[in-house]
Amino acid sequence: MSRTIMLIPVGAGVGLTSVSLGVLRAMERKGVRVSFFKPIAQPRSGGEQPDLTTTIIRANSDMEIAEPFTMARAEELLRNDQSDVLLEDIVARFKASTAQSEVALIEGLVPTRKHPFANQINYEIAKTLGAEIVFVIAHGTDNPAQLKERIEVACSNFGGIKNKQISGVIVNKLNAPVDAEGRTRPDLSEIFDDIDGTTIPLNVEVMQVYNSSPIRVLGCAPWSPELIATRSTDIAAHLNAQIINEGDIATRRIKSVTFCARSIPNMVEHFRPGSLLVTSADRPDVIVAACLAAMNGVEIGALLLTGGYELPKPVMDLCERAFATGLPVMTALGNTWQTSLNLQSFSLEVPADDKERVEFVNEYMASHIDGQWIESLTEGSAKERRLSPPAFRYELTELARKAAKRVVLPEGDEPRTVKAAAICAERGIAECVLLGNPEEIKRVAEQQGVTLGAGVTIIDSESVRENYVKRLVELRGAKGMTDVVAREKLKDSVFLGTMMLEAGEVDGLVSGAVHTTANTIVPPFQIIKTAPDASIVSSIFFMLLPDQVLVYGDCAINPDPNAEQLAEIAIQSADSAKAFGIEPRVAMISYSTGTSGKGADVDKVREATRIAQEKRPDLIIDGPLQYDAAIMENVAASKAPNSPVAGKATVFVFPDLNTGNTTYKAVQRSADLVSIGPMLQGMRKPVNDLSRGALVDDIVYTVALTAIQAKQTENATK
Repeated sequence: MSRTIMLIPVGAGVGLTSVSLGVLRAMERKGVRVSFFKPIAQPRSGGEQPDLTTTIIRANSDMEIAEPFTMARAEELLRNDQSDVLLEDIVARFKASTAQSEVALIEGLVPTRKHPFANQINYEIAKTLGAEIVFVIAHGTDNPAQLKERIEVACSNFGGIKNKQISGVIVNKLNAPVDAEGRTRPDLSEIFDDIDGTTIPLNVEVMQVYNSSPIRVLGCAPWSPELIATRSTDIAAHLNAQIINEGDIATRRIKSVTFCARSIPNMVEHFRPGSLLVTSADRPDVIVAACLAAMNGVEIGALLLTGGYELPKPVMDLCERAFATGLPVMTALGNTWQTSLNLQSFSLEVPADDKERVEFVNEYMASHIDGQWIESLTEGSAKERRLSPPAFRYELTELARKAAKRVVLPEGDEPRTVKAAAICAERGIAECVLLGNPEEIKRVAEQQGVTLGAGVTIIDSESVRENYVKRLVELRGAKGMTDVVAREKLKDSVFLGTMMLEAGEVDGLVSGAVHTTANTIVPPFQIIKTAPDASIVSSIFFMLLPDQVLVYGDCAINPDPNAEQLAEIAIQSADSAKAFGIEPRVAMISYSTGTSGKGADVDKVREATRIAQEKRPDLIIDGPLQYDAAIMENVAASKAPNSPVAGKATVFVFPDLNTGNTTYKAVQRSADLVSIGPMLQGMRKPVNDLSRGALVDDIVYTVALTAIQAKQTENATK
C-alpha cells in the first residue's frame, strides 16, 4: 500500500458518507485498488447501529473493508486513559485489511455534542496511520472569506497549515437551499414545495477559495435534490402507512412534498413527476384529480392519504385505471398536521439496499472530485491496474464524449428513451436524434419531468419520410422494392432511422426498448450490411462483475455458427474487448477441456480455435475450455496447466446461441450484476439492440457504445 487518505469532517451535517463514496468511486474509475476503513462506528439515530458508510459499501461492492470498533468500546478505552490500546487495535485491523491496496481511505468521526473528543481522536488516528488529511466541509451560508476562515480554523486543530500531512479540503453542499434564518435544512422539509428555500449562488465566488485558501481544494460538490430523492417505500415504512395500492412503490422517487389543502385549480401545478401528494382521505376531488394526472402519464411519486378514513368503493372503482399505471397509494392514521411532523423526522440517509440511489451518489460525488489529485495518489505504484465496472463505465462515457457522435433513437416517444436522450445530452455522451411526433415526444418528456434542450434533436417522422423513398428503391429494387412498398416500409421508425444512418445523417442507431431483436436488426442487415472485412455479424455483452469486466459472445445473433464463423466471432470479440480497454484473453468454451472430449460439438470448437489462432497469431486464444477452467485459477491448474488463457480469460466465446444466451442470463440474474449489450459486431455502421426490459442507464450506455463504435469505424476508413 502506497498512500493512506483520511477524510475528517469539519462539523456535523457535511455529508461525510456521500463524500467518502464519491472519493472511492473516483479512485475506482481510475482502476485504483482501494480499501476503506472507518476506525470507530458513528452511532446514528441513537444506539449502536452499524456504521452507515461501511454498511453501504459492503452491500454494494466487494471492496476490502475492516470492521470498525463500536463507539461504546472506544469511549470505554478513552475513559480509562487507554487511548494507546485503542490506537494499537485500530492499526492491527487497518494493516490486516489494506495490505493489497494502492490507496486506503479512512473516514474520521463527526464531532458532535456527544462526541466532543472526535477531533482529537481523528488527529491521533491520522498520525498513527501516517494518513494524509483531507477535510470535508459544508458550504452552508458562508461567503468566500468566511469559508476560507473556517478552513484555516480546521487546520489549526490539526497542527496548523504548515502540517505537511494536510493535503486539502473537499467542499460539499455548495448552494444548498437555506431557510429564512440562513440555515441549511437537514430534514425532509428541504423538498417541501411550500417552504421558500433560497440558494446563494456562490459557484463563481467559491472558485476564489481555490486561489486564496491556505490548502488545496480537492473537490466542490453542488447540492442536488436528486441526492435526497428517497423511494416511496421508505416513506411508507417510516410512517408505518397502510398500502392501498402498491404500484411502483419500490422504485418511484419522492422529489417534492405537497400538502393538498387548496382547491384543485390551485393544486394541479404541483401534480408533477416525483411529487408526494399529501391529502386527507375525505378529499375525493384531490384523489380523483391526482388519478387523472397519473392516467395522463405523470409519474406521481405517491399519494398519501391522512385521517384514517377508508376510501369509498365508488372512488376506488373510479381510480382503478390510475392504480394500474403504477401510482402508489398509502394511508397514514394521523391527521395531516401529525403526518407533517412525522415527515419532518424522516432521515434522508441513503439506505444500503437502495442500489440506484447509492449508485447516483457514487457517480455524482465522484464527478466533483479533482481528477488530478486522484491520479497523483498512485504515482509510482507498480501494481497492475484492473478495469473495474466503475472504471469501465467511466471510460465509456469519456470515450463517447471525445467521439462526439450523433445517434438516432427510432423509439423517440418511449419514456425510457426520452429520459436516456436527456441524460446523454447532459453528460455530453452523444447528440441523440429522437424520431416520432414532436408533440407526443414533448408531452412524454413533460410527463417524465425531463427537459429536452441542446444535445437532443427531435425529427418528425411524417415530414422526412418521403426523403428516403427513392434511395430505398435504389438499394432494394432488385428485391422487388417499389415506391409504394418503400413508403410502407418507412412507416417503420427503425427502417426510417436505418435510412438516415445509410445517408450519413447520423453515426449510429440504437433500438429495441419496444421492438424485438428481429425488428431492430433486419433493416440494418438489408440496408447497412456487413463491414468489408467481416463475414458475419455477431454480438457481445459486457458483463460487469464486482471486480472486473468480462466479454461474452455471441449471445444474441447466430443460432449455430460453424467453425469458420465461430473463429470470426472470437476475433471480432477480442478486437471489441481491446477497443474498450479490456486485455483480450479468449476462451473458446465447450463442455470439455483440451483433448478430453469427443464429438461434433467439441470438434467444432477445437477447429474454430485453430482457425482463429492461424488468422490472428497476435491474439491470445485457447480452447476448447470448460467455463470453470477458463475463469477459475485453481481449476485451470488441474485441467489446463499449460494454457495461456485458462484461469484468467476475459473474453468467452460460446459454441452456439443456446449456450451463450442461457449462460449470460444465468450469470446476470444469479449474481445480480449489470450487463451492457448486446453490442453488434461486423456491421458497416454501428447498430445496437436493446432488451425490451432495458433500464434508462442501459440505454445511456448503449448509446455510448454506439458512439464509440462510430468513431472506431471512422478511424478505420481513414
